Amino acid sequence: MLYPGFTALDIIGPFEVLAFAPGHEAVFVAAEPGPVTDDTGRCQLVAAAGLDQVTAPDVVVIGGTLSTKEPDQAVVQWLRRVHPATIWTTSVCTGSIYLAAAGILDGQDATTHWAWAGELERRGARYTEQRVVERGKVITAAGVSAGIDMALTLLARLHGPEIAMGLQLGIEYDPQPPFDTGSPSKVPAVRSQLYTLAAREPASSGWGRLRADRDLYPRGESADHRAGGPRVGRCGGQRGDRAGSGPAGAAGHRLRHLEGEPAGQGGLAADRRTGQRASTSRPVSRPVMPC
Repeated sequence: MLYPGFTALDIIGPFEVLAFAPGHEAVFVAAEPGPVTDDTGRCQLVAAAGLDQVTAPDVVVIGGTLSTKEPDQAVVQWLRRVHPATIWTTSVCTGSIYLAAAGILDGQDATTHWAWAGELERRGARYTEQRVVERGKVITAAGVSAGIDMALTLLARLHGPEIAMGLQLGIEYDPQPPFDTGSPSKVPAVRSQLYTLAAREPASSGWGRLRADRDLYPRGESADHRAGGPRVGRCGGQRGDRAGSGPAGAAGHRLRHLEGEPAGQGGLAADRRTGQRASTSRPVSRPVMPC
């Protein structure tokens, strides 16, 4: 589901993976058909279908946004309606805030962009710094680029690891970043610099969200931890302090100051269609619909 202010890579990453999934056809959807502009104001994607046309999706993928406004209630209500019948319900980045607002993440481990970790926990989920978190039929991904990892995980669940590995090779997804600063726990010094910048921005901005998260958990403790409960897990299933504490990731662009931006989210949904299931050798088109 494309909404004004969606983060383009949150949607394009999973789209590029799932568009080639056997037996699926990728289609963008939104509240209404037509062009929708991302959070930079310079990238538009065209929705071919509206929400009322997607009533029984097999898979939902909802992406994130820089907006700090309350989640759009039309999207939240749609998620509540379709989730019980989905095969998979997934999110990228702050798309998990929408899942939490819909009650889908109550009491569950989940991830999001690290700067929104406190917001996710305030909405009833248990934040973990893992890049991809799978709980039952719900998969959440961390910030922005983690959507590709999530989509490959989802593809493996849908069609087996061979298909997913082949697609990974096809898109040549072999990350070798120039800096090892892509996870908040790796770079506390960089995060400290981001906090300094955030202190100069209004609380309503994306930067302000980072400051608010730091102020809520000044030592990086989760709500459960401060109440004497278990600490939120890190990657690999180890238990440790929640990521809000140290660390700064490489997703600084998510903290740009965007005042007056419409609330929005991006996402993907695979709509059911009849017909023969695709073989592993040749894909057959069935819709996969980014919401």
